[in-house]
Amino acid sequence: MTDLPSELTTGERIRVLRERRGLSRPVLAGLVGRSSDWLKEIENGDRELRSITHLVRLANALRVPDVSMLTGGELSIPADGTGKLSHSAVPAIRSALHGASFTTAPTVGAITPGALKDRVVSAWRLWHTSTHQRTEVGALLPDLVRDAHACVKAHQGNERRAAHAATADLYRLVQRLLAHICEPELYWIALDRGRAHSEEADQPVALALAAWSTAIGQRAAGFAEEAVRTDEAGMEILRGELDRGDAELTSVYGALNLQAAISCGLDGRSGDAERYLAEADRTARRLPGDYSHPQSAFDASNVAVHGVGIGVGLLNPGEALRRAENIAPEKITSLERRSRLLLDIAAGHAQKRETAAAVHYLGRAHQVTPEGIRYVPTARSLAASLVRTASGPLKAGAVALAEAVGVAA
Repeated sequence: MTDLPSELTTGERIRVLRERRGLSRPVLAGLVGRSSDWLKEIENGDRELRSITHLVRLANALRVPDVSMLTGGELSIPADGTGKLSHSAVPAIRSALHGASFTTAPTVGAITPGALKDRVVSAWRLWHTSTHQRTEVGALLPDLVRDAHACVKAHQGNERRAAHAATADLYRLVQRLLAHICEPELYWIALDRGRAHSEEADQPVALALAAWSTAIGQRAAGFAEEAVRTDEAGMEILRGELDRGDAELTSVYGALNLQAAISCGLDGRSGDAERYLAEADRTARRLPGDYSHPQSAFDASNVAVHGVGIGVGLLNPGEALRRAENIAPEKITSLERRSRLLLDIAAGHAQKRETAAAVHYLGRAHQVTPEGIRYVPTARSLAASLVRTASGPLKAGAVALAEAVGVAA
């Protein structure tokens, strides 16, 4: 399948590869979650394909190893990835998730909703400040899950609603830890429980955060349009309350706009992505200068970080790197976000085939938080691809980085 004429367009390459595999247009479209008419427009050149998500999913469905076979070499992204990892914390988390709802834990001596909230906020803070967030936070989660369920059972009325709200925040942290780990059913259990506890809390911010976390899951599953609609539903819950000036409420509204921007960027919708990004920037300017949301880390610097990621997602590395020039990574308090910024910068340089810079920035990202790179499939794929593209003096550094990430051959 490597003998495609160089003059073929992306759409023509997809059609040839589809026909060689004996796939009908409706079947291939269904495998990537799109309509037959959408694929027809791509193949005929009536629609431009600028979504990394769809390029990778098409490459996987067509069983080609790299999206460059679809783009004609304009963009190289390994399609088969390097697999997802598990983590030593997962078995204990699984046990807590499977058993917490069905145990008859004593309610006498259960912690108060206020104490539960403090512990959850502390765990979220650790997630953003630890260099090994999955290991350190993962050690806390099993007991926290069990204590949260006991707290809900032990209280009634407003206190019970407060316990539900804190438990919802906890399950969003469980969801974050399980992201990219090879146990998707646990991820969706955590997401669904976070939503259910948010509904029981009956608080606008809790419901909006449920929309935020649900949209992240929808985008991860490849449903970008649905994710944006969910983000919009969350924004609608909060719009009427924005004039209150509440920092948490305002930051959640901003975080929903950022997630919508990212989803639009990955879906190739540049205009919508920039519109949501601009609204997030306006929202960030309404926050106190030193405020950062405990869960989403939303603040002005977070908007700038997402702007870089959107540029990479839109296959516009020049714009992504231009935006990165105005960001001081060391001033980003969330190590996870700082690492993600450096990863996106590395990806931007890789899209421009600037291998030396890509190796440098991916190495810096790994130094900031090794687990923030080792457990992210896009980072693992990038590390593996840099080994293939690096040559001369760069080769040894690329190989050493791949070994540190865990993807060396």
